[in-house]
Amino acid sequence: MRPERDNIAAPDLPASLTWVGTEPESMPALTAGGPALVHFVEYAQLNSVRTLPYLAEWQRRYREAGLSMIAVQAPRFPFAAEPDNVAAGLAELGVEFPVAIDTEYDLWAAYGCSGWPSLFLWSLGGALAWAHFGEGEYQATEEAIQAELREIDALRELPEPMAPLRATDAPSVHVIRPTPEVFPGGSYERPWVAGDDGEDLALDYQAGGAYATIEGDGELQVEIDGEWQTIPAGLPGLRTLAEHPCHEAHNLVLRPAPGVKIWSLSFAAGIP
Repeated sequence: MRPERDNIAAPDLPASLTWVGTEPESMPALTAGGPALVHFVEYAQLNSVRTLPYLAEWQRRYREAGLSMIAVQAPRFPFAAEPDNVAAGLAELGVEFPVAIDTEYDLWAAYGCSGWPSLFLWSLGGALAWAHFGEGEYQATEEAIQAELREIDALRELPEPMAPLRATDAPSVHVIRPTPEVFPGGSYERPWVAGDDGEDLALDYQAGGAYATIEGDGELQVEIDGEWQTIPAGLPGLRTLAEHPCHEAHNLVLRPAPGVKIWSLSFAAGIP
């Protein structure tokens, strides 16, 4: 969305931030040579992860044209505040631009964020040009980036906006709301721990895909409608349990190795 005013200035970067990658000098320095995109994420949260391929491609396309890009990791889970986990998790997701770890939510508060992901595009000189909250609006966001770059060089040749990476990302597509996110430990602050809270975790869901945010060593056995597969826990973060061609109803059973923590079960919207 376009801002209601054309004089909203970019908040500067707090000194309290920890960085993965090269730390920018300041927001004025970041926007001195061109537009800058600031994207608030949580690398272990589904909606954030689904936006990152677009961010990576925009950086590849427009970096030489003058676009700067940073992400802000606003940790939702305790493990997601650890720099080593953030660096490894975002590298696994293909993120190469600098990432600030906003452990105290200082920058989150300065921007007025209320959820993941949140995206802000600042123009040359640091005025807000575009903002978007949540998934979607990828074509409109890329068109806003191109508009800012043409303010610098109207003759620069720019590519056609990216084609949607998923059917649910197409402009004006109708999607069906999925099963709401589940915190099996009782809240987002407490995980479900295999062995302590039971051996199996079972539920029914309706969605275009199912995902788990997990932490710990060992395997995760997953049953979808009676068919089993094994997923290695690996790095703490988001793991894909199942992806479906459209909105579907399924039965899910998780059988983690002892000690593996399941923080969240989340579900993606699907097309009819």
